[in-house]
Amino acid sequence: MCARHPYTPGVETEDLNRLIRSLNAAGEHPAGEEPLVEHVRELEAAEAVGPRTGAPIADGELSPRLAALLTETVRRGGTDLLLVPGAWPVLRLHGSLEPVSAAAGEPLGPSEAFDLLSPSLSAERRRRYGAEGAVDLSVRLGALGRFRVNLHRTRRGTAAAIRVLPKRIPPLAELGLPESLYDLTKAARGLLLVTGATGSGKTTTLAALVDRINRTQKRHVVTIEDPVEYEHAHGASIVEQVEVGADAPTFAAALVAALRQDPDVILVGEMRDLETTRAALTAAETGHLVLATLHTNDVPQTVYRITDIFPAEQQATVRQQLSLALSAVLCQQLVPRADGKGRVVAAELMLATDGVRAHVRKGTFHQLHTELTLGRRFGMVTMEESLARLVRSGAITEAEARLRAAHPDDLAALLR
Repeated sequence: MCARHPYTPGVETEDLNRLIRSLNAAGEHPAGEEPLVEHVRELEAAEAVGPRTGAPIADGELSPRLAALLTETVRRGGTDLLLVPGAWPVLRLHGSLEPVSAAAGEPLGPSEAFDLLSPSLSAERRRRYGAEGAVDLSVRLGALGRFRVNLHRTRRGTAAAIRVLPKRIPPLAELGLPESLYDLTKAARGLLLVTGATGSGKTTTLAALVDRINRTQKRHVVTIEDPVEYEHAHGASIVEQVEVGADAPTFAAALVAALRQDPDVILVGEMRDLETTRAALTAAETGHLVLATLHTNDVPQTVYRITDIFPAEQQATVRQQLSLALSAVLCQQLVPRADGKGRVVAAELMLATDGVRAHVRKGTFHQLHTELTLGRRFGMVTMEESLARLVRSGAITEAEARLRAAHPDDLAALLR
């Protein structure tokens, strides 16, 4: 039995091929048949391209309604657009949810978010969505720029969270982070981790570091992301950007491949599994500067998460490896401003001193907070010190600071 073409229900692939060959041989198309032939050719060409069809889609492929929603989100200064079945679209403005006026009409149906975004889904992304219930991608809307999309299933149908990606990469000073972080990028090798909850600005911080490398150092940089958010033009450095799901099947596969591409700096969008973590540690040990993110909230949790992902019998070896590879850990969170106008970064920074490396090697992770408090002379900062500084400057309220402090007694002492 002949295989069916995956995009043309009820039509046999061999029959279509035979039709195309006969039409080509005749040199003319029967009335009404030419559009079908051309459509089949386009589908076959698209299928041959493979995962690369998941690249940012063109303006014309966005539905008028989605374009209107994204336009209003950008115009009002929103950071995210949420499309949830059974509800009207909303945008996130200064951390709060606000209705979108362009959403006039009925609430979203069960499949409407999928229909709005389906033109951008490659065959591989459709497969991943079907198998895993969620997929990440990016889209572009003309002068408004690029957007990161997470499409996912819920009990009521398909939902989407769309993040507005800034066109300009902000410097660290503008983000409220210390300029001394740039010094960490001058190292020939090592592991620099930026951690925090989803939406805490980790990707923006890494983009600022890569941008500074790109403008001031002659290095080969490879970024591995899912999806690519900030685009880097070549500067003093050469920057290659790899998108998981479009250019490589997984983070681990892309990272292993990158090690054969003569990189100086490797950015790993997320160390989310054992193989990626193992490859990142090896790369940091063997002469590469590795910048990576984790979804952890403080320094001890970050180090524990890395070691705990490995089997118990390997963890002593991994602690030794991590103690040698680690350069620094930056934990950050976004806190609403006291005036309600946006959010500000609070950050904890640990540098890998001899004392820090000893605790990592021995597995005494609970002592790392003590190393942080004793390391001010090296430039270390605890989260409580960062929050207290923001309270004293009037940037955030004391109530917000207390909500985000892992050591509330330390914060209270700093605010006396």
